[in-house]
Amino acid sequence: MYQIYSVYAICAFAAVGGGLFGFDISSMSGVLATKAYTRYFRVHGGYRQGAITGSMAGGSFFGTLASSFIADRMSRKRAIQIAAMVWMLGSIFQTAANGIGLLVFGRVVAGMGAGIASAMVPVYQAEIAPKEIRGRVVSLQQFAITVGILVQYFIQYGSSFVDGGPNNPHQSTLAFRIPWGVQIFPAMLLALGMFFVPYSPRWLAGQDRWEESIRVLANLHGNGDIGHPKVLAQYREIEEAMTFEREVGHSAFKALTKPRMLNRVILTMCIQMWSQLSGVNIMMYYIVYIMQSAGVHNLLLISSIQYILNVVFTLPAILFIDTWGRRPSLLYGALSMMSLLLVTAILYACYGTANPHTDHSLDAISWLIKDNAPVSRAIVACSYLFVSTFAVTWGPTSWTYASEIFPTGIRAKAVSLSTASNWAWNCALAFAVPTLFQKINWKMYVLFAAFNGCAALQVWLSVRETKGKTLEEMDEVFESGRPAWRGVSKGSRLDRLQREIADGVVKVGFRGQRYEEL
Repeated sequence: MYQIYSVYAICAFAAVGGGLFGFDISSMSGVLATKAYTRYFRVHGGYRQGAITGSMAGGSFFGTLASSFIADRMSRKRAIQIAAMVWMLGSIFQTAANGIGLLVFGRVVAGMGAGIASAMVPVYQAEIAPKEIRGRVVSLQQFAITVGILVQYFIQYGSSFVDGGPNNPHQSTLAFRIPWGVQIFPAMLLALGMFFVPYSPRWLAGQDRWEESIRVLANLHGNGDIGHPKVLAQYREIEEAMTFEREVGHSAFKALTKPRMLNRVILTMCIQMWSQLSGVNIMMYYIVYIMQSAGVHNLLLISSIQYILNVVFTLPAILFIDTWGRRPSLLYGALSMMSLLLVTAILYACYGTANPHTDHSLDAISWLIKDNAPVSRAIVACSYLFVSTFAVTWGPTSWTYASEIFPTGIRAKAVSLSTASNWAWNCALAFAVPTLFQKINWKMYVLFAAFNGCAALQVWLSVRETKGKTLEEMDEVFESGRPAWRGVSKGSRLDRLQREIADGVVKVGFRGQRYEEL
């Protein structure tokens, strides 16, 4: 079968799995403002809407936990295909929903697919990519998420005009069935297309399929030349790492509890937690509520600008994450988001007023900016700046960092746990935020600003820079004994080994042969 070996093409296509995550995030944001949805399912915010929105994240949590078992046994590639098929099944149930019960069930099933994909796509990308562009290609996962959010939102926006528009009390259910049905097709494309990309060379090595592993490495990084110094250097690094992992037992969940790995697991779980507690989900799931409380009209169109900014500002991260590094992105991103949330809270506190509930379309919120266009514009601007900041910093970096700091034998397991943390908090926030809008209104922004401050502190104390290092060098990065804020040594062991192989100083044998150093 024909195989694609362009690293960019492979990782970009696999990132369609991230697009499913994006479809998930905005699968509710557009339909919330339509009469068809609120009338048919009889929801107006609060716990019921929180449960519907959070059900997909709940399914994703369990899908993520299951992902490592699938990926370690059947390969990263097959896990992504299974994720796509599960997503398609869930989307069918959602499209056919005749009440809240079937809708929630469909969202749970689709969420399981999104959970598997969100955990294994960055693992697959990291294991395929060379160190020089690893951050860039793993960031394609976040870019696909933002594109998925945008595409699904505009599909919902277009569908909202069915039968006289979103304010027609007799609007057809096609207003929400069309967008939920369309999301079947990218998953179908993903499931079929993954037949034409290679297995991860590191997964193949873990299965003792060494000959296949070096052939994939050669096609990916040496134009098919098995004797290329870069290919041989990577092969040696992988084999030595695999030998060490097997000697110390790095292949079971038990290995994650050992102190040297447990610290990394906790760190990546916290990073994924902070990415959700940053407040970005408020801006994505419930953008309609934010614009309503800011006194903005033409909600769907104004909200769409935010989704466009989310896509546009992910591009600088893709281009430069391997230049400016992971640690600065996380640190300065958290501090910037904290500042913007505090400004938003101050504006609401100083110029807002309690919702008198004379307009039933605003029943989901309890605090309003009324007849104050400058303040409304300022709140919208803060929202736009917040999403842009997240897109260029925490969005791509949180996925990249978790996928690159673990040994091959436990990478899928560790990433599944960190991604489960993402989905657990995603689910909790999806459920809680509608109630927060009603109960504590503007104080909610202060709460999420505090979370960003805590995130910045942990990044300063614990996050080590990983740019320019191979996956097999991460043990050295984390066990150097230097504080995280002191940085890491420059250069890469792989570059030195590659030069030695090119100069004939080191020779590498294949398939279990020992190396001969001259």
